[in-house]
Amino acid sequence: MSRASGSPSRTPAPLPVAELGAAERLACLRLIRTENVGPVTFREIINHCGGAERALAALPELTRRGGWRQTVQVYPRDKAEAELEAARAIGARPVFTIEPGYPAVLAHAGVPPPMLYIKGRGDLLAQPAVGIVGARNASAAGRAMARQLAAGLGAAGMIVVSGLARGIDGAAHEAALATGTVAVLAGGIDHVYPPEHETLHKQIAAEGCLVSEQPPGFKARGNDFPRRNRIISGLALGVVIVEAALRSGSLVTARRAADQGREVFAVPGHPLDPRAEGTNMLLKQGATLITSAEDVLEVLRPQIGSRPRGMESGSAPLDPPPIEDEGEASSLPPEAAQLVVVQALGASPVSIDELARATGLPVRALSGILIELALAGRIERHGAQLVSLRPG
Repeated sequence: MSRASGSPSRTPAPLPVAELGAAERLACLRLIRTENVGPVTFREIINHCGGAERALAALPELTRRGGWRQTVQVYPRDKAEAELEAARAIGARPVFTIEPGYPAVLAHAGVPPPMLYIKGRGDLLAQPAVGIVGARNASAAGRAMARQLAAGLGAAGMIVVSGLARGIDGAAHEAALATGTVAVLAGGIDHVYPPEHETLHKQIAAEGCLVSEQPPGFKARGNDFPRRNRIISGLALGVVIVEAALRSGSLVTARRAADQGREVFAVPGHPLDPRAEGTNMLLKQGATLITSAEDVLEVLRPQIGSRPRGMESGSAPLDPPPIEDEGEASSLPPEAAQLVVVQALGASPVSIDELARATGLPVRALSGILIELALAGRIERHGAQLVSLRPG
C-alpha cells in the first residue's frame, strides 16, 4: 500500500489561468450546487461551453438533450450570493479548481473538489505537506508520537495536514502550529468540532490554514468525515497513520492516499492494543514502517521540491473551449450518437478512451454526449476517466 500502482490516466494539457471575476465566481458556485453537476461534469461543462456563465445558460438545453424530463433547477442566484457573503463575513474565501491558488497537489489527485473555502495562510497549501491522522481515543504514547513526528517534520520544512479531530489529529496540529499546519474540516469553516478544539480552531485560523469544501454554517454529518479524508490525503505527499482500529476513519484516509498515489506510512503498535490493529494491518499490506520523522523524510525527499508535469499553474488542467472542426464532429445525428453511447455502456465502469473505440465517436463529440447524460442523471462518473450507466 506504499503507493498506488498502474498507469496514470490521460490528462489534458493545462491552460494559463487567471483570477475569476465576480460574475464567473458566482456562476461557478451555482454550477457546483446544481443537481447532477458533479466534480467531473463541472470541469467538463466549463470546458465544453467556454466559461461558467455560458455553462449556466446552456444547462437547460444540455439537460433536455440528455433525456431529463423536467426543467433543470439551477441553483438560485440569491442563495449563491448569500453563501459567498457568509464566507466573506467569517474571513473565508473560495478558490475553484479553474483558478490560481487552488492547491496544485490536490488538483491532480484523482477528482478534486471543484471548490474549497480557505481561511488563514493559503500559502501553506503550496508547500510540501505530510498528513498525520489516527485514533480519536489515542493513547498517551500515541499522542506523544504524533507530536514528535509533527515537530520533526515541521522543523524539516514540511506542512502538517490533519482533520482537527480528537486524539492524534489534535496533537499533530498543536505540535506543528509554529511551523505550519492545515486543518481540513468536515463541516463549514465556522463550525467548531469537536467543541473542545475551539481554541485550537482559532489558533489554526490565525497561524495556519483552515480548509473545507462545505459552505459556512454547515454541520458535518457522519458521511462527511470520510469525504473530508480524501482532501487530507490529496493535500499531502504522504500520510502517516499513528494509531487506528480496524474500523476507523484513519484507514479510510490510508485507502484514499493509496488510491491517489500517495505514500502510506504506519507506526507499529503492540499486538494486544486494539488501537494498533489497523496500523499493524497496514504494515502487513505494504505500508512503510516508520518510527521517526526522518523515516518519513527519507522516503519523501525525492519528491520534495519537485512537481509532476502539468502542476505548474496551481490549478486543475482544463481543456480549451471547443473549436469548430469538421474532423471532430460525429457523422451520426445527435440522437443516434447518444443511443450508441448508451448501448455501449453498462453497470461496469469503462474508460472514456475505450468507450470512444467501442462507439467510433470522436472524443470531443463523446465528451459532449457524456455531459448531457450526466446532467440528466443517466450515468455515473468514477474518477476523471471512468464512466458507467446508472441502473433504472
